[in-house]
Amino acid sequence: MTLKSILSKTRQFFSALIKKAVLDALMKLQKDFKDLDARYKALKQENAELKAQLQKKKIEDVNKIANKPSSKHPEWDKTGAKPTTANNTPPKKSSRKRQARKGAGNKAKLREPEKTEKAKVDACEDCGKSLKNKAPLPTSNERLIEDIPEPPEETEFVKIIQEKKYCNTCQRVNTAKSERALPGADIGLNASVLMCYLWVALCLPFTKIMDYFDSFYGFKLPTTGLSKHVILVANAMKTVHEEILQDVQTGVTLFADETGWRVKGNPWWLWVFGTARSAYFTLDKSRGSDVVRRVLGEIFLGVLVVDGWSAYFSLICEKQTCMAHVFRKIKKLREAFPELVSIGRFYIKLRRIIIDGEKLQKQRKKLGETIFQRRLLRLHDRLELLLQPKNPNEILAEIIKKVKRQQPRILTFVEHEDVPNNNNYAERLIRIGVLKRKVSGGSMSAEGAHAYAVLLSVYVTCRLRNIAFRKFLKESLITYIKTGEPLLLNEYEAIFADDIPLQKAA
Repeated sequence: MTLKSILSKTRQFFSALIKKAVLDALMKLQKDFKDLDARYKALKQENAELKAQLQKKKIEDVNKIANKPSSKHPEWDKTGAKPTTANNTPPKKSSRKRQARKGAGNKAKLREPEKTEKAKVDACEDCGKSLKNKAPLPTSNERLIEDIPEPPEETEFVKIIQEKKYCNTCQRVNTAKSERALPGADIGLNASVLMCYLWVALCLPFTKIMDYFDSFYGFKLPTTGLSKHVILVANAMKTVHEEILQDVQTGVTLFADETGWRVKGNPWWLWVFGTARSAYFTLDKSRGSDVVRRVLGEIFLGVLVVDGWSAYFSLICEKQTCMAHVFRKIKKLREAFPELVSIGRFYIKLRRIIIDGEKLQKQRKKLGETIFQRRLLRLHDRLELLLQPKNPNEILAEIIKKVKRQQPRILTFVEHEDVPNNNNYAERLIRIGVLKRKVSGGSMSAEGAHAYAVLLSVYVTCRLRNIAFRKFLKESLITYIKTGEPLLLNEYEAIFADDIPLQKAA
C-alpha cells in the first residue's frame, strides 16, 4: 500500500464522521498522549532512582569487602591471599595444576633422652596366649616420645614468714620481701605468668581461664579475682609499656592501624604503632588525630606507613599510604561494574606506576642519585597525568577523587629503602586484638582495657625480639618485687643476650 492510498483512505474515514465525533477522537488522543507521557516520565524517574540505589548498594558492598585486612602480599601479587569477587564468592579455579605444598610435620628430636623405659610383651595380640615366661627376641624397636609433666592434683600452698629488722642508722623497720608473689597478692608468680599468657597470647576469656586452672591444678579462682590480678600485673609493667613507646617514637619506619573495641558495650578503639622490634598498643574512646598526637607527638622524624584514615594526616612527618587498600577498592569496583572499561584501564596504569616505583626503589644505588631523581620525577608526572582524564564516568571520577586525596603519599616509599607501599605489617600486628575481640567481645572496664593494652604490647614486642614472654615477664616481676621497678626489655636483652637466639617466642 502506497502513502497516497493511506492518506486517501484516512481522509475518507474522517470525512464519513461528523464534526463532533472527529473532535472527540482528537481530544481522546490528546488525553491518552498526556497520560502516557506522564507515565513515561514517572517510570524514567523511578528507573533513575533505582539505578542510583543499585549503584550505591554496589559501592557499599565493595567498601565492606575492600576494607577488610589485606594479605601479606600486594594486591597484584598472585602468590598472596585468595581473591574474591564483589559478592565475596571465590572465583572459578584455574585448571592449571599446582605443585603440592610440602608439610612441615614434627621436627626430628635432637635432644638426648633423660630416661629410658622398656615396654614388655605380656601376651600374644592374636590368640591371647601368655608370653611372660618367653625370652624376648634379640631385636627391638625404639621410639622417642616428648611429653609434659602431669599437672599436680592440687596447688602448692605456702605460708611466708616475713622477717623484720630495725635499722639504727635509718631508724626504720625493714620487712623481708618474697619473690613468690607481687606485693598485696595471694596468687604466686608462676600462676600470674600463666594467667597473663592465656589471657593475652591465647585470647582466652576469664571464664575459660578459670575453668583451665580448676581442671588442671584444682586452683579455684573467680573471674573478678582474675580480672583484678591481671590489672595488678599490668600496673607493675607500665614502665615497660613506656619503654616500648619510646622505642616506637624513635623508629625509622613506623606502621600504624586501628580496629574497633568495646568497653561495657560502648565503642572504643584499639590502636597499634609498630616497628620491626616493638609494638605499642593503646585503647582509647577516640579514633581521631588526638590519639596519634598523644602517642607520637606533633612531629615524627621517620616514615609513617598507614591506610587512608585522615587521623594520621595531622602528624608532621613523611607518610606512605597503603596502596593495598587503594588497589583493593578499585579492583572490587571494577568487578562490580564490569561494563565500565575505564576503571580497569585506570587500575592497570596505577598498578604499573607502583610496580615501576618498587623497581626504582631497589635500583637506587645502582643507578646513582641523578638518574634516580630524574626517574622519580617521571613517575610523579605519570601519576599526575593519570589523575587528569577527560570526561570520566561517575564511578571513575569518585575513584580519582579518592586517589587524588592520597596523591602526596603514594610514591613516598620510592625515596626510602626498605619502606613498603602497604600497611600489611600493622594489620598483622593488630590481628591478635581482632581475635581477642571476637572471642571475648571487648572489656568490661576501662582499667581492664588499659591492662590488656599494656600486656599485649609486652607480649607482641617479646615475639618481635625473639624473647620468651613467660621468662621475661617472670624476671621482670621479680625485679619489680625487689626494687619497685620492673626489669626493662633492653636490660633483659643485655643480661640474657646469649640465651635469646636459642629461645622460641612464647
